[in-house]
Amino acid sequence: MNADSSQSQSLLAAARHCRCGRLARRTFLADLGLGFTGLAMGALLHRDGIARADDAISPPDGRPHFAPRAKHVIWIFLSGGVSHLETFDPKPLLNRFAGKTYDETTLPNPQKLPIYRERSRSVVGFDREVVSKIMPLSVGYQKRGQLGCEVSDWLPHLGGVVDDLCIVRSMYTTDNDHGAEFQFHTGRHVLDEQQPTIGSWISYGLGALNENLPQFVFLGQYKDPRVKKDFEAHYLGPRHAGVELSLDPANPLPFGGRPASVLPAEQRNEFALIHRLNELAAVEYPEDEQLRARIRSYELAYRMQMSAPEALDLAGETQETQQLYGIDNETTALYGRRLLAARRLAERGVRFTLVYLSDYGEWDSHSNIKELHARSCGRVDKPLAGLVTDLKRRGMLEETIVVCATEFGRTPALEVTSLNKAGTGRDHHPHGFTVWLAGAGLKRGHVHGATDEFGFHAVEQPHYVTDIHATVLHLLGLDSHRLSVPGRQRLEIDYGRVIDDVLA
Repeated sequence: MNADSSQSQSLLAAARHCRCGRLARRTFLADLGLGFTGLAMGALLHRDGIARADDAISPPDGRPHFAPRAKHVIWIFLSGGVSHLETFDPKPLLNRFAGKTYDETTLPNPQKLPIYRERSRSVVGFDREVVSKIMPLSVGYQKRGQLGCEVSDWLPHLGGVVDDLCIVRSMYTTDNDHGAEFQFHTGRHVLDEQQPTIGSWISYGLGALNENLPQFVFLGQYKDPRVKKDFEAHYLGPRHAGVELSLDPANPLPFGGRPASVLPAEQRNEFALIHRLNELAAVEYPEDEQLRARIRSYELAYRMQMSAPEALDLAGETQETQQLYGIDNETTALYGRRLLAARRLAERGVRFTLVYLSDYGEWDSHSNIKELHARSCGRVDKPLAGLVTDLKRRGMLEETIVVCATEFGRTPALEVTSLNKAGTGRDHHPHGFTVWLAGAGLKRGHVHGATDEFGFHAVEQPHYVTDIHATVLHLLGLDSHRLSVPGRQRLEIDYGRVIDDVLA
């Protein structure tokens, strides 16, 4: 027998052995045939800088890159575009120049400044308010807290905890339509290739703190299916997508409960069989990300049958705590329950909880802003303040980051269009708006950045939305530049930059 024949016999024997070991012969031969090709391709990718054995693209091992200051994130989103002017960034100049166009004031027209075009990448035209007139403030405001931060009269409870907040008044984004909602979570304009959301990157970068609960949870309701973009993982794979949980402790995970007609032992046997079949398939198709995610989802769903109902059962909370969140009031009850559930999930080890606090587009006050914003503020003010107060008194504010964000602000000018002739509201405004944060590693009672005197442009320490991402990742011990996937090019803007001034 010559050397070639001997080698062939050895390979066939190995193939038969692999078959007995439940590795399909065709999988073995494919791996064998592609082995040298894989080596060559790996060398080419390494040469081109796509695949490198350095920290920048090394698969995460579940450990932070450096010592973290926080463990959990409660990310609260107010859909539709909250007016920064009627919440945390009031501009008295609007009352002075009410009824005038920008050109009729003593200040430069903000729409004619170079920065207007530089930061605009609109989808419905640049000039949405060219002929608009300045609209006065719809509500008064007071200086609150030791810092004397101006807070809207619509937010008395948040005004009461303003010394625990870190307010960023200089945010901007580039989408002037509602793709800005998804842009805030992914960092990418709707016309770009989409990227994973911030919650998915955190799930990807860090290991689970509680194997019986998801790392990334979505709490809220929505009618528009596009909201799913806020918690999609895209190329990171479905295992890093957000898991939707219901506030009903009897059925927290739709279709995840054991039917009454099925005995516990029967269900255990059923899951064991499914798990075994999935394992066999996984050996034959080792690169099937969907299959791996399905295996994990079955396992997690089984474990969650006990842990999730307990985590979402608010009945065990004291009456005082429920009142703190406004659960005793019909106006605030739903919003309070969502935030209290988020606190309980963080308490039990969930890394990232996205609380979709308001309905889709609720804050999109193109008309009648005075009534609509007053109503929405009344719904969320007490629950939000209750969350901050509750986390602080439990010591959880030392390990939890709270982010309260929206997709953009509202225009300083009133909106008058062919579709909205009343002139009682404000249009979308991506050029300058406000978000606030609180908790681990953040300054308290601090205001960062500023918009101009109209509240139009973010001019002092301006920040694109991914700067919030980078800051949150930093507090969790993650370097955003080291969260990359081989073969997936990210832009520098995707990584953002840490807002050092807000760090304690």
